[in-house]
Amino acid sequence: MRRRTALFWLLAVIQIWIAHAIGFFMHEYGHSFTAWLLHYKANPLALNYGHLNLDNLLWQSDIDENVDYTPIFAAGRGPLASLIAVAGVLIGNGISYIVSRLLYAKAKQRKMHPWAMFFFWLCVMSVGNFLCYVPIRTFTTHADMATTAQGLHASPWLIAVVLGIPFAIALWHFFAKILPDARTFLFPESLPSQWVFVLLTTYLVFDFFGGSGIRGYGSASRWLSVISVYVLFPVVTILCWPRQKTGVMARQ
Repeated sequence: MRRRTALFWLLAVIQIWIAHAIGFFMHEYGHSFTAWLLHYKANPLALNYGHLNLDNLLWQSDIDENVDYTPIFAAGRGPLASLIAVAGVLIGNGISYIVSRLLYAKAKQRKMHPWAMFFFWLCVMSVGNFLCYVPIRTFTTHADMATTAQGLHASPWLIAVVLGIPFAIALWHFFAKILPDARTFLFPESLPSQWVFVLLTTYLVFDFFGGSGIRGYGSASRWLSVISVYVLFPVVTILCWPRQKTGVMARQ
């Protein structure tokens, strides 16, 4: 049983890495394909793939959408620039969120535990990106949300409200419904594994993604990240923490 549990968590680590890469590329291709459809890019697959090194392979840290916004703004097409800029999180991660939820439900229905866990992690990466961009990196002078606000001549507060409401609903639904369902489905007889599962999930959303604004995005993003890491992370973890129920769970 211990060996099986260890192998399951090894699989989880591999799945998290793959799910992160998928969520990342869905985001970048969301930008790229939108720019291509609007005739501001010749090849939608032509991202800036960066250098071949370990950091880039693990976290895609040197890869970006490879979209030049300068000629779009110069042509007076600010709204189109906004659409391209917001497409990463709204379209790319929006698609990965919807698809991962549907496929998780299908895998659970068929009792395909490894696949259900994989689609759960992909959903984690999707909602993590929602938080990462709105509101964490909305109030800044550069990057996607700043470009969106610039193109629309809009306040970042408008973007925070318009995108923040559906993103907040998605986050609430994930932690109120999907996470409790997944932990009991994947680890029905192991309370310790459920603890690890919840802690890892909340860490990924509120620390890994939520902490993305701590450096390089200005004071507003830094404070929002601090709130995510030091307030939301522990509070949501406590709220989602599995409790012992009547009928003691079997040990691992």
